[in-house]
Amino acid sequence: LKHRREVAGKSAIFSGEHFVLEETDWYLLNLFRLWWHYGISFLRLQMWVEEVMEKFMRIYKYQAHGYAFSSLEELLRSLGGDAFVNMTQRSVAESLLEVGVTQRFVDDVIAAVLRSSYGQSVLVPAFAGAMSLAGAQGSTWAVEGGNKLVCLGLLKLTKANVIPARVTGISLHSSEGRALYQVHYEGSEGQGSAFYDMVVVTTPLHPSRSNFTFENFEPPIADFPGAFQPSVTSVVHGYLNSSYFGFPDPKLFPFASILTTDTPDLFFNAMDNICPVNISAAFRRKQPQEAAVWRVLSQQPLDKQQLKTLFRSYYSVQVTEWQTYPRYDAAKSLPPIVLHENLFYLSGVEWVASSMEMIAVAAKNVALLAYNRWHQDLEKIDQKDLMHKVKTEL
Repeated sequence: LKHRREVAGKSAIFSGEHFVLEETDWYLLNLFRLWWHYGISFLRLQMWVEEVMEKFMRIYKYQAHGYAFSSLEELLRSLGGDAFVNMTQRSVAESLLEVGVTQRFVDDVIAAVLRSSYGQSVLVPAFAGAMSLAGAQGSTWAVEGGNKLVCLGLLKLTKANVIPARVTGISLHSSEGRALYQVHYEGSEGQGSAFYDMVVVTTPLHPSRSNFTFENFEPPIADFPGAFQPSVTSVVHGYLNSSYFGFPDPKLFPFASILTTDTPDLFFNAMDNICPVNISAAFRRKQPQEAAVWRVLSQQPLDKQQLKTLFRSYYSVQVTEWQTYPRYDAAKSLPPIVLHENLFYLSGVEWVASSMEMIAVAAKNVALLAYNRWHQDLEKIDQKDLMHKVKTEL
């Protein structure tokens, strides 16, 4: 894990007709432009995000002392009280307007950031919006070699027995008065099953994503309401059509990253001139008139006419479609963590906010919760006033 090396490149926000905000090479000029267009909204935004993140960081101290939570509501309440729970039920736009951020700033800047990250509007819940906006402020970290190394490293560290198969169902049994879970799976060698005292379900249990069943549970475990947001990533190697963005001479196009406002006619959410994963000290971006590799984020695959709009010509296009994040306007209640006595659900945290960090926090919470429940250490579960308890334990 290390700081990702930043390569110089300016950003701008495009409305479909013109740029509503442009970054320059001069920090003070950027601040002046923000103030000129939006007053002190950017300061109010920064203060709001910092307050949320400061309270969120408490979770690491709680988990270091072994505390766990049996529901997402209890976890949020321990960090920021009922205000954090309410942030999953109201929009980020509503919360920001309440602290004095202007409507214009929300429409131009906040909408652009959320379209780039979640592919959705300013109606996403405030907590998810705060996490997205915190990540957009830079100074982020990267896993050298790719995020997959996190999973590979954990499997190696825990010496886990990995069964290369797809789980098809979980059925409930009992042994000496305790729940026993039979996990059914199928792989290259056919079907099989195994019994476990504890099971953690990590796949999203929603109609569009769930692909296995629960048997013998009373009451039955059904899919939770909600859907996932489709997203399309197109990696294009070609020559940018700078004329579409108001620059007839491509040599004068100054931006490496283009965000967009929530305009109906815009067919893409964001695009940026991407760099290699491992950046050498000698690496420099291509000149704007040269062929470069661009990543275009959209909700639908780009057709040939749309590609022609964005690029004068191109050598190759690689397209990946996936269901990236929850569609946050599709469900208002948070899924449970405990599905049964020792059957836990991890992915419900995505409906609070979806990121690698949130999943890691949720995973450790489930591990601590399972451990504390198994050993009947109930004083470590759903405790109130944890900040005071943690201080007295030091």
